[in-house]
Amino acid sequence: MPHSFFQPPAASRYALRNLRAPRCLVQADLPGDAAGDLVAIDLLVDGGRIAAIDAVGRMPADLGPDLDASMVLPGMVDCHTHLDKGHIWPRQANPTGDGAGASAATMRDRTARWNADDVRRRMEFGLATAYAKGVVAIRTHLDSLAPQASISFPVFREVRERWAGRVDLQVSSIAPLDIFLTDEGRQLADIVAESGGRLGCVTRSGRFPGETMPPDMDEALVQVFRLAAERGLDLDLHVDESTDPRARALIRVARTAVAEDFAGRILCGHCTALALQTDKFIEETLDACRDAGIDIVSLPTVNMYLQDRSQSGRTPRWRGVTVLHEMKAHGLRVALAGDNCRDPFYAYGDHDMLDTFTQAVKILHLDHPLGDWIRAATETPAAIMGIDRGVLKAGAGADFLVLKARSYSEMLSRTQFDRTVVRSGRAIDTRLPDYRLLDDLMAG
Repeated sequence: MPHSFFQPPAASRYALRNLRAPRCLVQADLPGDAAGDLVAIDLLVDGGRIAAIDAVGRMPADLGPDLDASMVLPGMVDCHTHLDKGHIWPRQANPTGDGAGASAATMRDRTARWNADDVRRRMEFGLATAYAKGVVAIRTHLDSLAPQASISFPVFREVRERWAGRVDLQVSSIAPLDIFLTDEGRQLADIVAESGGRLGCVTRSGRFPGETMPPDMDEALVQVFRLAAERGLDLDLHVDESTDPRARALIRVARTAVAEDFAGRILCGHCTALALQTDKFIEETLDACRDAGIDIVSLPTVNMYLQDRSQSGRTPRWRGVTVLHEMKAHGLRVALAGDNCRDPFYAYGDHDMLDTFTQAVKILHLDHPLGDWIRAATETPAAIMGIDRGVLKAGAGADFLVLKARSYSEMLSRTQFDRTVVRSGRAIDTRLPDYRLLDDLMAG
């Protein structure tokens, strides 16, 4: 296929020999030295599934090609995106490049343009791109202030059905926290439940837009947890996405979860303001998150883009990301995700989780050693989403990426534009959808 550096055999049963895989993602009993981040393997595909994984050199040469130590990764998992916002940048840029400008620009575009056809086409464009990049599962947030929820959630349900078998899709709402103190919040919870989604919001209040810790926060959080519990929903929250050290919502979320004895899963995204707290408060917050069973997802490219931006041309002083190392050391499940793509919250991006991981290694210093950090873009987000993805094991679907790179150094140093993406044992066409397909939606 175009851009792929090799083609696997056409037979339904074949081997890919002499591969290198992240040891932490291979679920197989392999002999030999357990040292090192990568393990040398042969991989057998049969009938669209991984039939066996063995030590390198164990499978006969006539079963398939020697890949000369090329890396293999399971399909990537993106547990925090905004497919409904994607690709509106050409018609609605963010002239300030900051969070306030992003919110204002998105509101203008949503009010004027987000009918069902517009949302559907941009969403499918994003999915086609992610699929070609080797992403196998996505959770998207949908802007949910009325009347948008009644437009976007039905579109999502249609798209999820159409993409079944290609990309596993999940959905979460996103709205200001205070709507859950009104009938609109209850109606939104019903729409989310009807769609099999997760109840989500930002820990900011529309009634107090300038407050990082609005006075109605605690009351509204209780309502969010209770609406979710009544409907058996998990929660997916945008929390403390701020450069303001006064933003301390994460510990409130954790304490509310414990006080409400909440049984569902809780995923909190961003949490950047935590990095500006004292070590003592960070420790206290992480203890509370562990007690509440909270998972964390970091969105480093978007946080780097939006935060500490100045209109005077000043170089940013703080490159805001959360305390991911400390969270992981505390026993929290931590993931990485792509977040926004070509919209007012992030002018760039291409729905590529391998690129997201590559950038995150450099932004968050996930190296020296790399260890098992690759799990944050594969196995861990899959576990957070409750799906069986993100690992290489016998019996799993043969959905994986093969890279020409032979090591993490090669993978992280050069864009893997020529990756081979295998789905159900067959290499897919990795040509990306042309931006020109959206030109008529960008017209004024």
